[in-house]
Amino acid sequence: MGIRWQLASLGIGCAVLLVASAIPGFGQISSADGGSRCWPAEALTMRPGERAIHHVPYDPSIEPHKTDVNLAPLASAKRGSIRSVKLPHGEKLVALTFDLCENAGEISGYDGEIIDTLRRLGAKATFFPSGKWLLDHKERAQQLLADPLFQVGSHSWTHRNFRLLSQEDVKADLALDLKADAKVRETLHARACYRPAFSQQSDLDHATLFRFPFGTCNADSLSAVNDAGLLAIQWDVVSGDPAPAQSAEAIRRGVVASVKPGSIIVMHANGRGWHTAEALPLLVEDLRKRGFDFATVGELLEKGEPVIADSCYEVKPGDNARYDKLFPLDRPAKTQTHAANGATQSTAAGGNR
Repeated sequence: MGIRWQLASLGIGCAVLLVASAIPGFGQISSADGGSRCWPAEALTMRPGERAIHHVPYDPSIEPHKTDVNLAPLASAKRGSIRSVKLPHGEKLVALTFDLCENAGEISGYDGEIIDTLRRLGAKATFFPSGKWLLDHKERAQQLLADPLFQVGSHSWTHRNFRLLSQEDVKADLALDLKADAKVRETLHARACYRPAFSQQSDLDHATLFRFPFGTCNADSLSAVNDAGLLAIQWDVVSGDPAPAQSAEAIRRGVVASVKPGSIIVMHANGRGWHTAEALPLLVEDLRKRGFDFATVGELLEKGEPVIADSCYEVKPGDNARYDKLFPLDRPAKTQTHAANGATQSTAAGGNR
C-alpha cells in the first residue's frame, strides 16, 4: 500500500494574498478578503545587493526565546531520509528545492532573481531556510511563506553538521530552528493584511519538513529530527550549483539527464548558487517541454509513495563521508575550501549545502 498523507498534515498550503497582478503566481483569494495587500509589487521583486553574503560576529541575542515548539513524533512509516517520491503511472511531477543556508558568523543572501523567475513562470518550489536566515531576513521570509506557489521547511539553526553533533546539541539546534520558524509565521499571521487560504490546505503555524545541513546525518540525528515531528527531506538530483565552474548550461543539462517523475532537485537561493538564477528559466522550460510540471515537496508526497533511505547521501550511500573533514564543527567562519554537490570550490563563507 502506498503511504498517502493529507495535504493539511504536511502544512503545504500557504496564505493567499491579494497582491499586484504584475507578480505572476500570486493568486487572488475570495472577495471576502476585502482587497487587502501585504506588499506592493516593487517590494516583492529583487533588490540590488541582496544576494551578497556578509561576515559578521555571531550575536546570541538573535536567538528566539519563544516557548518550545513541540510536535508529535513521526509514525514509523514516515521515518527516515526521503529522497524522492514514487508517483502513479502518468504523473510527471518534480520538486524544485532551494536551500537558504546561513552560518553563525554571517548573514547570507537572498537571490531575488530566482524567486522572481519562479513567480514569473508560475513554477512551484520548496525552500529550506536556516532559522537564523529567517530572523535575518524577516520580510523576505514572510513573503515566501505567504506565496501559494511556495512551501517553506527548515534547515537547522546555523547550518552545522548534524552528523558530528551530540544528541543534546542536535535537540538544542532543532529547538532554536523551530522557534525561529514559528516566530516568523506568527508575525505574518498577525499582519492585518494576512488571510489564510479557505481550504484544506490552510497553512500551519510550524514547519513540517527538514533538510539536514550538508545533507549529512547519522542514525541518532535522523531519529531526533523525526522525533521532533519533522519529515527529513533529502534529494535524488543534485544541481552542483555551489561550484563556480558549474555553468548554467551544465546545471540544466545535468538536472535534465538525472530527473525522473517524483524527483527532488536541490539548489541554492542564498547567494551560493553561482549560476542558478541563469539556469532556472532554461531548466523550467526544458522540463516542461519534456512533459514535467512542478509541485512543492508536500504536494509531491501527497501524490504518491515516498522513497525512504535509512541514511543521508548525495547520490549513493557513503558518498558524503568526506564532509565530516570538510565541515568540522570548529571550521573557520570565513575561509574554507570544501566540496558540495560533488564539486570542490573555495569560498569565503564556510559550508553551503
